[in-house]
Amino acid sequence: MSLAIGFLLFPRLTQLDFTGPYEVLSRLPGAELRTLWKQAGPVRADTGLTMLADTGFADCPPLDLLCVPGGPGVAPLMEDAEVLGFLRAQAPGLRYLTSVCTGALVLGAAGLLRGKRATTHWASHDFLAALGATPVKARVVRDGALFTGGGVTAGIDFALTIAAEIAGPEVAQAIQLQIEYAPAPPFAAGHPDTAPAEVLERARTRGAGMRAEREALVARVAAGLAA
Repeated sequence: MSLAIGFLLFPRLTQLDFTGPYEVLSRLPGAELRTLWKQAGPVRADTGLTMLADTGFADCPPLDLLCVPGGPGVAPLMEDAEVLGFLRAQAPGLRYLTSVCTGALVLGAAGLLRGKRATTHWASHDFLAALGATPVKARVVRDGALFTGGGVTAGIDFALTIAAEIAGPEVAQAIQLQIEYAPAPPFAAGHPDTAPAEVLERARTRGAGMRAEREALVARVAAGLAA
């Protein structure tokens, strides 16, 4: 049985938000994966890595699973009528609507998180409520057909979780073994609750400009949703 999976690509996405889940889900039996953008062609990530969108929106068939990754480039998507319209059009026919990291903010801007439990990157977690979601602090959150993953590396956890849902725990564990996903980080600095205070403060200072821009953007989008 085939499983049509689509990953949204866009300029300045964080490539690991996409490539982590892609690596897992591409190993599912029957998986047929597409990389999507407004038109087929190269798309450059925030670090400069270039990836290829193989399917334009107009040529995208109905999907079983759609995943929206995150990254700095989500900001323009949240007010992009073409992108939001594509997500809304695909959503009713999906078996699974998913996001990784700040991709959840794009789903929220499309009105697809209303009344749903969801998560996202820790630095944007407090924006979820303004977009109609019930924020949950977890690596992976499921609410019915909606699966959301936390920041960046949580995309692998999310993908293994949904792989188990689709194909069973044994298949998911076999994929985990194949990719030797057995994280043992050298530092306990991967979350604000465990990172040293000075490291957390440095990260917040570095991201202050983007944070201010995103606050204004979320307020604007939330007002539009309310209207």
